[in-house]
Amino acid sequence: MFDFIRKHNKILMGVLFLLIVPSFVVVGVLDRYSGTSDKGETVASVAGSSIRRPEWDQQHRSDIDRIRQQRPDVSPAMFDTDTERYATLERMVRERVLAAAAAEDHFVVTEPRQMEIFRNDPALASFVTTKNGKPEFDRELFYRATGMTPQQHQDALVAQMVRQQVLKGIADTGFATLAQAAPTLNAFYDRREIQVARFAPGDFTGKVNVSDADLEAYYKQHVAQFQVPEQASIEYLVLDLEAAKKNITVNEADLRSYYDQNTARFGTKEERRASHILITVPSGAPAADRDKARAKAQQLLAELRKSPGSFAELARKNSQDPGSAEKGGDLDFVTRGAMVKPFEDAMFALKKGEISDVVESEFGYHIIQLNDVKPGVVPPFEQVRAKIENEVRSQQATQEFAKAAESFTDAVYQQPDSLKPAADKLKLTIRTADKVARTPVPGATGALASASFLNALFAPDSLERKHNTEAIEIGPNQLASGRVTQYTAARAQPLDEVKDKVRTQLVAERAAALAKTEGEAKLAAWQSNAAGASFGAAVTVSRLEAQSQPTPVIEGALRADPAKLPMLVGVDLGAQGYAVVRVNKEVPRTSPAPEVAQQEAQQYAMAMAAAETAAYYELMKKRFKAEILVPKPLNAGLVVGR
Repeated sequence: MFDFIRKHNKILMGVLFLLIVPSFVVVGVLDRYSGTSDKGETVASVAGSSIRRPEWDQQHRSDIDRIRQQRPDVSPAMFDTDTERYATLERMVRERVLAAAAAEDHFVVTEPRQMEIFRNDPALASFVTTKNGKPEFDRELFYRATGMTPQQHQDALVAQMVRQQVLKGIADTGFATLAQAAPTLNAFYDRREIQVARFAPGDFTGKVNVSDADLEAYYKQHVAQFQVPEQASIEYLVLDLEAAKKNITVNEADLRSYYDQNTARFGTKEERRASHILITVPSGAPAADRDKARAKAQQLLAELRKSPGSFAELARKNSQDPGSAEKGGDLDFVTRGAMVKPFEDAMFALKKGEISDVVESEFGYHIIQLNDVKPGVVPPFEQVRAKIENEVRSQQATQEFAKAAESFTDAVYQQPDSLKPAADKLKLTIRTADKVARTPVPGATGALASASFLNALFAPDSLERKHNTEAIEIGPNQLASGRVTQYTAARAQPLDEVKDKVRTQLVAERAAALAKTEGEAKLAAWQSNAAGASFGAAVTVSRLEAQSQPTPVIEGALRADPAKLPMLVGVDLGAQGYAVVRVNKEVPRTSPAPEVAQQEAQQYAMAMAAAETAAYYELMKKRFKAEILVPKPLNAGLVVGR
């Protein structure tokens, strides 16, 4: 345990900061232009309580910020979509429904259970320090690292547990016997031996003849497919932290003062490599047990005083730290702050090669040998000056951004027919873009990847009057405003411009129709007289093993009645033509090993429990009159996993 905490305390802090801290940080800097001071439109309601648009917007921003922290390699533009915004609203509604159900059913987490949660939370281990020989939770350190008090953190965990209790009774009672699971699993693993005759459109294109009249008629029937979408040429400004940094001036005295105050950060800290022997004893153990452990440590120390070279051997045989005992007690190089204080104080008081007296910590009793020392190195001021200046500017940038954001918002509003005043005032570069569409194109970045920004550009006021958009938040500490300089409405391309495309499309459709007609004729003929049938080699297929066959072919074969095999099945492949499938026989699944069968039954039970839980949640939504009042996007089922 001692070795685990020493090695992983930073990871634990990161896990706590990124995964446990709830995503309801208030973004105060942008209140002025985000509209959070207004009640706003009601977008959903649960049990008579409203969720309003500013609250929804703020929650979605917080979700994106959290994702950026967890996955800095992922573009935030992926989540700045109507689909993702709607998913955020659905989660907000779900949390309120569960909270209402928990309150109505008087679900609680008892005080002892709350304290147990807090004490046993592994992510809090790095916030435990030792003072006066006793472990204590460092509340100030916790607050600085997370922005939350320990009580706020505990309340958040308790609220989460209370909500979980509502569905836990349903989720935990799902079960299925092997007999119950078998029909579903057998259908999933069902296999058929098939032979396929394909009728591909490409084999019939030579038989298709189209006239100019055919092309004109097809064009008129499908004119919507041959439109040029609306486009705009725009100019825009982006205000971000980097832009705010440019307006910050720092003098040499401030830089040197910052260097003096942070000297240790710019170099390498002193590192020490030590080995230890640990005799463990719980901090609350009876005095007799502690005395016994101390006596054991004293005995080992006496042996080491006589034979210092035997340290590694004695550590392997006697140390109760599982992480280091097998390595002869070696803890590798560490810096200050990595160990509990009593251990650290003793280790940094030793000279190379020395062995400490018995050292008591919360883990028990240690004997420490210092093996090596790497002195710290502090670079001169001139060597790190650029880094210092960047850090000082970065520290001041957030405050400067808040001021600049207000000026930016005012400037683009006060002079709506030009971005130049705002650009001059804040020393920003006016950017331009052509052929901008209403929705982000693949690969777009920055403002052009923001659906909110593009929606503002294509709003009626922006298009008709060519006015600046309002300041739009396109990311954390990022604002943009733009104006349309030229707009071209969507239009149908003349037939002369798209004639080749129309011809290709029409020929492909007619070839597919001919392939289907030929396939259906062959199916009827072969059903009457199988002697002339011509099929490919037999293959065994299933939903898990398609053998390069299209999904409709697999589904058609599996729907064939096993009692009537062998039989022929016709499958319409649409634009890919037609297939005649000879389903020869059913191929039974090889019986799985008992442990695999049991695992499959458990997975089936979990799926059933999930379905029952979802159904129960839908009932609760009706019970608490949960309603989302904004339209659901057409592709709302396709949500990036969060």
